[in-house]
Amino acid sequence: MRAYSRIDSMITIDGSIGEGGGQVLRTALALSIATGRPFRVENIRSKRPKPGLLRQHLTAVQAATAVGDAQVEGDAIGSTTLTFVPRAIRAGDYRFAVGTAGSATLVMQTVLPPLLLASGESTLVLEGGTHNPWAPPFDFLQRAFVPVVNQLGPHVETTLKRPGFYPAGGGAFTVTVTPAPAIGGLELMDRGEAVARRVTAMVANLPRHIAQREVRVALDGLNWQPECGSVMDCDGVDGPGNIVLIELQSERVTEIATGFGEIGVAAEAVAGQAVKEMRRYLTAGVPVGIYLADQLLTVLALSDGGVFRTVSLSRHALTNIEVIRAFVDVRIAIVEESRDVVRVEVARARARRT
Repeated sequence: MRAYSRIDSMITIDGSIGEGGGQVLRTALALSIATGRPFRVENIRSKRPKPGLLRQHLTAVQAATAVGDAQVEGDAIGSTTLTFVPRAIRAGDYRFAVGTAGSATLVMQTVLPPLLLASGESTLVLEGGTHNPWAPPFDFLQRAFVPVVNQLGPHVETTLKRPGFYPAGGGAFTVTVTPAPAIGGLELMDRGEAVARRVTAMVANLPRHIAQREVRVALDGLNWQPECGSVMDCDGVDGPGNIVLIELQSERVTEIATGFGEIGVAAEAVAGQAVKEMRRYLTAGVPVGIYLADQLLTVLALSDGGVFRTVSLSRHALTNIEVIRAFVDVRIAIVEESRDVVRVEVARARARRT
């Protein structure tokens, strides 16, 4: 059964498809603005413990409404149905605050794709969570995702003003977007030689030894040298927080694996999860990691197309592909090359504005 339907010019999407999370809504908002196609989404986040719009999802809707000069129905906390009718892509200076520890990086994920196609430069100030579970941390966006986007023609810069950890939030960062007349293609088949390896453990209002233990476990687990590790104390941050970032910078791409500190979870376990993720990436020998693949799909759907090698796609990414196909005439092929290695081919998208 198709995950969407088209009646007149309105696209109707079942928000419970695939992993059934907020990504269905965010991708729909981004592509609706970029293509000018209105949509209605039902069963928003129906597979989550708390269905419907939470604060971070509502902030993403509000941001999309401003950037897309849109008419909206159903934009309220707890709403499980939303109708969105964009009118134009509006470049400009924006400030969007989640108001909780909800992810501000996911708000950026919503509005960045259409702003890459806007008629002028935009500046975003985003406030909320910058380092929290279930969302890409700021460091990943800045050093893994944005550099690939910048290879396609537009230019994006990100600056962290202050980190915000779950559950306190209070973080902030800025984004400047200089669009291009068109988003070029991408070919990313290998990562090249390793340029740098880093393990960074960040702690806020927590004992420093937590971060030190995480760094030690990560370095030992990957057999990296001691000079690759560092501890960062985050001063002046609301509430406690902890994250470990394992970064492999290669000639053509950077991958960052993360582990988030949680109450009742030992520092060794937090670092161990990040080590496991990085080992998978290293073993596969691919340039694009599992989360970067997901992030790139929406942008490439609006580009001249491309091809990249990655690990087996997550259910999250497969759901994202279904939503992309609702808005854009694009061929996305997933070719299995070997165990846990796939090649993703995105034919040139022909976005249609109504």
